[in-house]
Order: sequence, then structure tokens, then C-alpha cells
Amino acid sequence: MIILELLKALLLGIVEGITEWLPVSSTGHLLLFNEFFPLEQNEAFTHMLVEVIQLAAILAVVVFFFRRLNPFSTKKSKAEKRATWVLWSKILVAVIPGGVAVIGMKLLDIDLIDDPIIIAAALLVYGVAFILIEKAKKNTAPKIGTADDISYKTALFIGLFQVLSLIPGTSRSGSTILGAMLLGVSRTAAADFTFFLAIPAMCGASGLEVLSYAKDIMDGEAEMFGGEQLLILTVAMVVSFLVSLVAVKFLMSFVKKHDFQVFGWYRIVLAVIILILAACGVCETAIFA
Repeated sequence: MIILELLKALLLGIVEGITEWLPVSSTGHLLLFNEFFPLEQNEAFTHMLVEVIQLAAILAVVVFFFRRLNPFSTKKSKAEKRATWVLWSKILVAVIPGGVAVIGMKLLDIDLIDDPIIIAAALLVYGVAFILIEKAKKNTAPKIGTADDISYKTALFIGLFQVLSLIPGTSRSGSTILGAMLLGVSRTAAADFTFFLAIPAMCGASGLEVLSYAKDIMDGEAEMFGGEQLLILTVAMVVSFLVSLVAVKFLMSFVKKHDFQVFGWYRIVLAVIILILAACGVCETAIFA
């Protein structure tokens, strides 16, 4: 039984590592994962697992962009260090809208339901949006070429677009990349800033989930996980980290030569698959956040 659970954890890490960074909706893929490869663990642990393995994915981004995001690097000049601090200040500005939205939802006890129809609708809408926006901007030069050129105002608006990712099926990277492109940011810069913005955003989300899980344990509403669950968590995190390194490198290389239309078509196909499965009674609801 433990071998089967570890295989599922491995697959979960692969799914998370790929779909967290590509604009294809990790929620939509986790919905299908849960229907066909459900973990035989309690719901509280499973919820926490999916949130925490995002930290491994985040670590991959930190490793990949370490020199660029490190303001203390001895290899940087004073001007470069200053530019790095400015970039971080813009990232923090961009994370404000999402932080306010999440805290507001927590205080008001608002929980968006991972309904297959909602997920499919979001996949479809943003899939079409990717295709239409790419076609509309085909012969238009972007106003902002690099992430360093993004202004505080543009960063704030990108953060507002990220709030849309709270709707299941939207995709955090998808909403921020689309928003950035609509604001005149180049594909490469949009992808860069999306990765950078993910660091504080996802660390915050994962941290809140860990605190919530700890509170449930103290309140007797969840069990402290044992050795088997710790092993499952470790496997999922290690795989998520390694796969995320590949996914980030792939996307950064991809956007230099291609547009995002292929992801738009992929989202549409995935939406149709989920709708068909829902109509057949296969996909009912997801337990993953």
C-alpha cells in the first residue's frame, strides 16, 4: 500500500512541478489527478500536502534566478544591487492585492468551491483569451521589454490580475502573464515577473495552509501525520522541486521563440475533457485547493 501511495506522491509532484509554472491551471490537473489517482490519506493532510509542495516549486525558482534576485551578491556592482532592491520592491507592491484578497476571504470565511464546471469555464475563458490576445498583439511591439522596466503602477496592476487566479481553474501564472501582456509587457518579461511574484505569493499561501493545519491538529480536527505521511510529503516535494526546475527553464526558453497560443488551445482541450467527464459523472468535485 505504501508503495502505491509513494507512486501517487511522485506523480503528484510531477503534476505540480509542471502545471504550477505553465499557464495551464494546476487546479484543473489536480482535479483529474484526484479522480483517477486519489491519495488514501485524510482530507486535512491531503489539503496541506498540495499547498506545502508548492514551497518546493518555489525553491526551484529561487535556485534558478538566485543571482538575479540576490541583492547581496558580491559579483554585483552597487548599481546592480540597487536595481535588485528596486525589483524586489516592485514585486512586493504586486503581491499586495492578492494578499489583501486572501486575508479578506479568510476573515469573511469565503471558500471558493473547486467545482468542475467552474474550473472548466475558467480554463476555456482564459484559453480563448490567450489565443485572441496573442493574435491581436502579433504585429505590436511591447512597451516594456524587461522585468526591470516594469513600473510600480504596472506592477500593482499585474498584482490585481493575479487576484483573478483565486477563481479555480484560472492559473496564477496564466492570469499574471495575460495581465502583464495586456499592459504592454513583453512575453519574456511577463514570464520573469510571474516567477518572481510567485515567491512571496506562494510562500504566503503555503504558510497560511501550514498554520491552518497546525490549528486543526490543536483543535482535534486533524491528526498529526506519521512516518508514512512524512515520506509521502518528502517524495512529493523533492519531485516537485526537480520538475519545477525543468518547467521554469522550458518556459523561459519557449517564450523567446514562441507565443502562448499553444497553451490557449491546451486549456480549451482540457476544459472539454473535464466537461465530458463531469457529464459522465466522473468528475464531481476536487478536494485540492
